[in-house]
Amino acid sequence: MHGVSNESMRKRRRGAELEAALLEAAWDELVAVGYERLTYEAVADRAGTSRPVLYRRWPSKRELVLAALRHRTPPLPDAPPDTGDLRGDVLALLHRVITRMRELAPVREVLAAEQGQATELSAYLAARNQGPGLTWMRTALERAARRGEIDAPDALPDRLVTLPVVLVVHELFMARRTPTDADLEEIVDQLFLPLVAHQLGQHP
Repeated sequence: MHGVSNESMRKRRRGAELEAALLEAAWDELVAVGYERLTYEAVADRAGTSRPVLYRRWPSKRELVLAALRHRTPPLPDAPPDTGDLRGDVLALLHRVITRMRELAPVREVLAAEQGQATELSAYLAARNQGPGLTWMRTALERAARRGEIDAPDALPDRLVTLPVVLVVHELFMARRTPTDADLEEIVDQLFLPLVAHQLGQHP
């Protein structure tokens, strides 16, 4: 099965092709064993190369994992879905959060390990989380204000704005279950929208 030796692979691959292979191997190892157990030796073995090849590019495990995350995770969209009304926007946004969390399941352990650390890796993870948690929700609320659904969205506190996403992430990470459509509708219809209306004094 191994008709091509590691040595011939090292000779053939260069530049971007080699780097992509190394980062794919790092991602696969992260998925297989997790952040804490990931080693340069195992990644090098997966990639059919040597540890010095990895160390020259990424001197620390944090740098290697950060590069693998950047290589493998798609860029965050600039804005949440636009469905034409606030309720639809928030539901669509929550569905996107669930999909993204599933795609990035190996990142959970990295998040836990990097919590409270002031590193480039922790900053990257924080930026990834901020999009759906606050920036996207603010965008959805600003759209709703332009459509005349709500007034003065800037008056809403951040804790209220991020409530739907926080509840979904709690279900995924802490309760270890994926919220159903009914769960999402309950969050939006019975918690979020009534609280927004109360905060803004927009009672039916």
